[in-house]
Amino acid sequence: MSKAPNPARRRESSRQAILAATGELCGQIGYGRLTIEAIAARAGVSKKTIYRWWPSKGAVVLELLDETATVAAAPPDTGDLAADLHSMLTEVIGMLTPPHNSPGTGVIAEALHDPDLARDLRERIIQPRIATFKQRLRRAQDAGQLHPDADLDVALDLLYGPLYHRMAFHLGMPAPAYLDSLIAHALRALTPPPPPNPH
Repeated sequence: MSKAPNPARRRESSRQAILAATGELCGQIGYGRLTIEAIAARAGVSKKTIYRWWPSKGAVVLELLDETATVAAAPPDTGDLAADLHSMLTEVIGMLTPPHNSPGTGVIAEALHDPDLARDLRERIIQPRIATFKQRLRRAQDAGQLHPDADLDVALDLLYGPLYHRMAFHLGMPAPAYLDSLIAHALRALTPPPPPNPH
């Protein structure tokens, strides 16, 4: 019986070489054509080394995405909610662009058929971003910038849903101006109405 991959046995220099090779190859040939053999050759390690630490190419790419993430580790809070949402959504757009060779879209597609990868994707990439998003919106609620009864799960779908819709149907990621409009429309639905005019 084969042993499960053991991340504790990784040598850091080899790990970094493997992740760097993975990123370069994704950019050059795309996720679909990426293979463990190609990663091993580019990184100067054996296939056995990679399989000792990761069960599949999807797991390698997922770790690369996790390593290069920034917003989840340091949630923005400039005081400008729209600007902070723009930063968070822009990170996701970067992960999904360009659609044909983005490591992010490749992992999402493979996770549809790989329950273990899907679980790791949710735990390492998706859920931390959802937590960051809700944390930022709760602070906005506390500051009176959002309605106190605003449903944060609905807010999540309003803002992030269009990105995955565009990815799935190859509609292109929103340009910065369109992203600003998307955020403005969503916030309008979540913002408390102005007080009635006494006159």
